[in-house]
Amino acid sequence: MKSRIAVLETPGQPLVVDEVDLPDPKEGQVRVKLFASGICHSQLHQIHNPATPVPTLLGHEATGVVEAVGQAVTHVKEGDHVIVTWLPRAAKPGDTSPQPIEVPWRGGVARGPVFTWAERTVAPQEYVVKIPRDVPTAVTSIVGCAVMTGCGAAYNTAQVRQGESVVVFGVGGVGLCIVSAAAVLGASPIIAVDLADEKLEFARRFGATVVVNASRTDAVEEVRKLTGGGADYAFDAIGVQETMAQVLQATRPGSFGLNSGGTSVLVGVPQGNADLPMRDLLIGERKYIASLGGSGRPETDFPRYLAWYDEGRLKLDDLVTRRYRLEQINDALRDLQEGRIAGRSIIEY
Repeated sequence: MKSRIAVLETPGQPLVVDEVDLPDPKEGQVRVKLFASGICHSQLHQIHNPATPVPTLLGHEATGVVEAVGQAVTHVKEGDHVIVTWLPRAAKPGDTSPQPIEVPWRGGVARGPVFTWAERTVAPQEYVVKIPRDVPTAVTSIVGCAVMTGCGAAYNTAQVRQGESVVVFGVGGVGLCIVSAAAVLGASPIIAVDLADEKLEFARRFGATVVVNASRTDAVEEVRKLTGGGADYAFDAIGVQETMAQVLQATRPGSFGLNSGGTSVLVGVPQGNADLPMRDLLIGERKYIASLGGSGRPETDFPRYLAWYDEGRLKLDDLVTRRYRLEQINDALRDLQEGRIAGRSIIEY
């Protein structure tokens, strides 16, 4: 089966788009014709990492329709609409990572565990989740990573409750999903912190009740003032050294013998290590935890997030702000790298 596909041949260089002969699905695999794919910021780290093995296949969130299934595929069939994601749909003890998918590429092979920057993909069945056929297929392509990661950080990892205070450092696509989930869960206040006024105003659409521009004020001190000493939950959706420390400092301290302190949640992919004030962590009995993929279990999480979208509480139509063709993938990556994307961008096929 012919398919156009984007491949990273050299770290840090533009991707190459070409047509390949996609292999038939093997046992336990599914071939999916894609409708749309999200463009995730974490892929930029992979593209610019000199250690990335090449040629490599990229993209890890998409919607599509099943074209063919291999032997032993049990939960989807030809014609089903699905979300392709990077976490197993229902992980079980003893599960191992699947072998990377291999695609013929210019006399060799290109590899990737999951790839969605292509007209068609072949994926292990564990990374494909069936969705109703009447679900819109463009904006829901970001459920497989951005929504799963951001909403899951608030819902699954932190388990935010009604009336608790939340601050989110970094309101890109994932950060806005944290804000959205916090609003659905009834958090108050919901504070968005970023460096750009336009991003902060955009965050109000998704439930941010207060915004703080960290380029003009001490964000930690401002959060402490707004929350009477610190937030119940502080989320880092960026992962740089400064914000990894700020989310600890922005949480409330506990009172010895009465209650524990707030919780810091690392969501963004960390770019190096952080210098954390460990005394504040201990004396305030604060907690610092991580949320990988929103502690996701796609088989149960995706229906929840799609229901929020259907009810108008998760504004995916507003969150997706730019759309590209596959041939424009390098333009899309450049726009993302240079901060031109509010919310999330997608490729439409």
